Amino acid sequence: MTSSRAGYALARDVPLRPRNTFRVDARARWFATVHDAPSLSALLEERDVRGLPLLVLGQGSNVLFAEPWFEGLVVHLACDDLSVLQDAPGEPAAVRVEAAHDWDTLVDRTLQRGMRGLENLALIPGQVGAAPIQNIGAYGVEVGEFITAVLAFDRMTHAMVRLDAVDCGFGYRDSLFKREPERRIVVAVEFRLPRDEATRLEYAGLHEELVAMGGVAPTPRNVATAVRRIRRRKLPDPAEIGNAGSFFKNPVVPLDLAVALREQHPALPTYPAGDTRQRKLSAAWLIAEAGWRGFREGDAGISAQHALVLVNHGAATGAQLLGLARRVAESVKARFGVRLEPEPRIVGAAF
Repeated sequence: MTSSRAGYALARDVPLRPRNTFRVDARARWFATVHDAPSLSALLEERDVRGLPLLVLGQGSNVLFAEPWFEGLVVHLACDDLSVLQDAPGEPAAVRVEAAHDWDTLVDRTLQRGMRGLENLALIPGQVGAAPIQNIGAYGVEVGEFITAVLAFDRMTHAMVRLDAVDCGFGYRDSLFKREPERRIVVAVEFRLPRDEATRLEYAGLHEELVAMGGVAPTPRNVATAVRRIRRRKLPDPAEIGNAGSFFKNPVVPLDLAVALREQHPALPTYPAGDTRQRKLSAAWLIAEAGWRGFREGDAGISAQHALVLVNHGAATGAQLLGLARRVAESVKARFGVRLEPEPRIVGAAF
C-alpha cells in the first residue's frame, strides 16, 4: 500500500535489503520518502505512523538491522540541493547542503570550486545528513571542524531548528544527534570551507601515497585522490560484498593503559586523542592480533582486507553479524583489557 501527500509518499511493508550496505534482509512496517523537509510535520502527524519508533535512513551505509522487522517508520529524505551562501575572494566559503546530497559528490563539488577542508574525507559512503550525526572522520580530519550549523526538524517541538556547531556536541564519532537519535531529523548542514589553509598530511600513509602517485604536489584535489586510492585498496567495496565500512571505533584509553600495552606489544599503533591524558589505539590491530582477520562463520565474517570491517558474504542475518561482532569485542577485551564500541547504528538490539 502506498499513499502520496504534498511533499512525501508513505508506503507499508517495504523491504530494506536494497537500502542497507550490509545487504541484510529486513522490512519496515512503514516507509516514507520525503521530498520537502517542511512536510515532515504533516507526515509525523499521520494517524498510522504517529508515535511510532523512527529511523532516518539515507544510503544505509552506517546501520545494521539486528532484527528482520522494524516495527516503526523509516524516513528517507530525498532533498539534495546545494546552495553557496558566501563565495567572496579571500574569504572562507559558506555552503548549505541538504541531507540527501551524496557525501563524496559534495567533496568533489567543493574542491572544484577551490574550497578546501573535505579532501581527507573523500570516498566516505553515505549522505550529507549522516555526516554530523556520526561526526565522520578520516585521515586526521573530522567533519565537525568545518560545520557551522545543522538544520533539523525537532520532533519534540514539531519545528525546524538551527543548531550552531557549538551546540551539536561533536566528539569522536559522536554528536548530540547520535545521543538522542529519535528527537531530531537532520535536514541540511552548513559548512565553512577555507581557501588558503594547508592540506593535512599528518596521518600515516598520506604522504607516502602522494609519493607513489609520482611525487605530486599536496594540493587538496591530489590529497582527495590519494585518500580514495588508499580506501579502495584497504576497504572492501559494499557493491561487491556487504559491509558498512569500519565496524568498530578506535578505542580511546587512559595514557597509562596505552603505555602499558605498548610495553607489552611494541607494534601496537597509538595516536593522539585530543587529551594528553589519553591515547587512541588501533582497533584494527587489536582485532587482527586477536586472530579475527579473515575469519568466516557461515556468511558472517571479518574482512581479510581490513580487520575493522565486518562483512556479509551473502545470506548472513543481522543477528548473526551482531553475534560475531560481540564475540570479537569480547575477545579483544579478554586479551587486551580494551573495550570496543561499534560505529554503525544497531537497529533492534543493544550491542
